Amino acid sequence: MRSSVLLLALLLLLGGCASRAPLPAQAPQLALPLTLHVQRQDAGQVQDWLLVLQDEGRGLRWSLLDPLGLPLARQLLEDGQWHNDGLLPPNPEARELFAALLFALAPRAQLPALWPAEAWQADSDHRCMAVDGRHRWQVNYRTPQEFTLELGAGRAYRVRPLQGTAP
Repeated sequence: MRSSVLLLALLLLLGGCASRAPLPAQAPQLALPLTLHVQRQDAGQVQDWLLVLQDEGRGLRWSLLDPLGLPLARQLLEDGQWHNDGLLPPNPEARELFAALLFALAPRAQLPALWPAEAWQADSDHRCMAVDGRHRWQVNYRTPQEFTLELGAGRAYRVRPLQGTAP
């Protein structure tokens, strides 16, 4: 019993030390609200989600929903910090996805003002973000709002505007 408690404490401590997803110096200028279909692909399994991104004054509200409309994650990004929105528990995977989506959705011309130049590379149909010299996110574009986002460990997300909601 005591060894289980120590192991749990160690795991919680190590989880707190995990590197945080890089966030931009300020929010990119995006055409909001934005509603996206996100298809998660991990270990041969596919899940479909709905993502709604809204302007909330000084912040951005992120709502990730399953196909039935049940919330999976709700976060508010305000002043460079994530805040839980509602009663859902923190969701580290969703925060990583949301941060990577900020990078993927930011217009190319805004990247130099938002992230350190040594952290990213971009051309017309591809972007990648590196942290500590290692690739963290890779984006492959079909259009500016239709792309595949790879987050490593075999996890990828296909992202596209929900039909009828593209600006």
